[in-house]
Amino acid sequence: MVQYQSFPRSNSLLPQLQEIVECFIAVDSEISSPSHNLSSDEVLAVLRPHFESIGLKVESSKRSIDKIKVPVLFGKNNTVDRSFEADAVSGDGSIVIEVEAGRATENYQFLKDIFQACLMHRVEYLVIAVRNRYRTHNDFEIVYSFLDTLYVSGRITLPLKGIVLVGY
Repeated sequence: MVQYQSFPRSNSLLPQLQEIVECFIAVDSEISSPSHNLSSDEVLAVLRPHFESIGLKVESSKRSIDKIKVPVLFGKNNTVDRSFEADAVSGDGSIVIEVEAGRATENYQFLKDIFQACLMHRVEYLVIAVRNRYRTHNDFEIVYSFLDTLYVSGRITLPLKGIVLVGY
C-alpha cells in the first residue's frame, strides 16, 4: 500500500504534490514492493504515463538525450555549466521527483537526492519515492525517521520548501 508523508510535517500537500502522490496510488498494484521486485527504472516506466498526464517531464531512457537535466550553475552567455539529472520534473521546474529502489537506504541514495535537489535552479520541492519493503527492512520508515529528525531538530535548514516521501 502506498504511504506518504510531507516534510516539514507542519505543511499539508499542495494540490500539484497531491496529484503526484495520486499517480503512485493509481499504480500501486503494479509497483508495490512487497509484491514486486522492480528496479527504479521499471517503477518509473509504470508511472510515466500518469506523470505525463499531469504535465510532468519524465526521463524516458538512460540515453543522454532522454535524461532530464536540471541546471545548477550557469556560465557565460547563460549557458549551463553544471546540471544534475532527475527522474521527473514539473513543467515549471519547481518540483523534482526521484524514484529509488534497492539503493535508497543501503547506499544512502536518498541523501544524494536531497543534496542535489537543494542545489538545483528553481527547485522548491523534492518528491522521493522509496520501497516500503527492501530485503529485510522498510526503506520508507528509515527515510521517514531521518527526515523527521532533520526537520524536528532544526539544526540544518534546507533551501527547499518541502520534501514529500512516498513509500511504494
